[in-house]
Amino acid sequence: MMDILSGAGAAPADDLIKDVSEATFMQDVVEASMNAPVIVDFWAPWCGPCKTLGPALEAAVTKAKGAVTMAKVNVDENQGIAGQMRVQSIPTVYAFYQGQPIDGFQGAVAPSEIDAFVARVVEQGGGEADGGLGDALEAAEQMLTEGAVADAAQTFAAILGEDANNAAAFGGLARAHVALEDLDQAEAILNGAPAEISDAPEIEAVRAQIELARQAENAGPVAELRSAVDANPDDHQARFDLAQALFAAGETEEAVTELLELFRRDREWNDGAAKAQLFTIFDALKPNDPVVLNGRRKLSSLIFA
Repeated sequence: MMDILSGAGAAPADDLIKDVSEATFMQDVVEASMNAPVIVDFWAPWCGPCKTLGPALEAAVTKAKGAVTMAKVNVDENQGIAGQMRVQSIPTVYAFYQGQPIDGFQGAVAPSEIDAFVARVVEQGGGEADGGLGDALEAAEQMLTEGAVADAAQTFAAILGEDANNAAAFGGLARAHVALEDLDQAEAILNGAPAEISDAPEIEAVRAQIELARQAENAGPVAELRSAVDANPDDHQARFDLAQALFAAGETEEAVTELLELFRRDREWNDGAAKAQLFTIFDALKPNDPVVLNGRRKLSSLIFA
C-alpha cells in the first residue's frame, strides 16, 4: 500500500500544506481538489489529540510527494466553514477530490491508519493504478447519469466484490436503487456497509437523498402551499411544507430560498427544522453545486448576522 505514496515528484512543503480560512477554502480546497486530492484537517490549539494527529498527517502527506495536499482549518477562527461541514468534534478530517468529499474520519487514529487513509485518498485521486476500480466507478457513475440504472447497479456491485470497503461503490449502488424508487433496498444497502465506512461522505449523502425522497412521497401541492404562505407569511409550517414540495418538484433552489426565509423569520421554529432541512439538502447534493455554495453562504450570513 505504501508504495503508492512514493510515485510522484517532490513538491515544496509550503505548496503541500496550507493554513486555510473561510476566505480561501473555496480556492485552496474545493477548486484545488479538481486537480489532486486535498485532505482537510479541522483542529484547534486547545485540542490535545489534534497535536498528535496534525503532525502525523503532515508527515504522511509530505511522504506522498505531491499526490495529495493538505489544508489546515482552525475551527476557532473559522466557525462558519466548520459549521457548514458539520464538524461536531475535533479532530475531524475530510478528503476532497473533484470538488467533493470522498473520505474522512473523526478523532485520533493510529499512525498506520493515517498512512492507509492517505494512500486510499491518493488511489481515489488516480495517484496509482487501482486494478481498474477507479475507471469502473467513473463508468458506473456515467451509466447512472445517462439512465442506465441497472447496468450502473451491476457495476457498483462488481466493484464491491473487489473492494468490500469501497464507500463510493456502496453509495453508488444505493443511489441506483433510489433512482429505481426502491428506497427500502437503498436503505438496506447502506445499513449493510462496513462500520468503518458507515459515516463516509458518499454514504451520508445517500442517506440524505433517501430522507428527501421519502418526504417527496408525502409532499403537498405546490400551488396550494404557495397560496397559504402568500396569505400568511408567518405560517411557518406552510412554508416548510412548501419547501418540501418544491424540492420534490425538482425546484431545489426555490426550496432552499424558502427554508432560508423560514430560518430568517424564526431560526428556532420546530427545534431548528429549517436549518436541519437545509443541511439535509446540502448533504444530498454535490458540495460544489451552486445551490449548495450559495445556500451555505447565505445561511452563514444569517447565522452570524
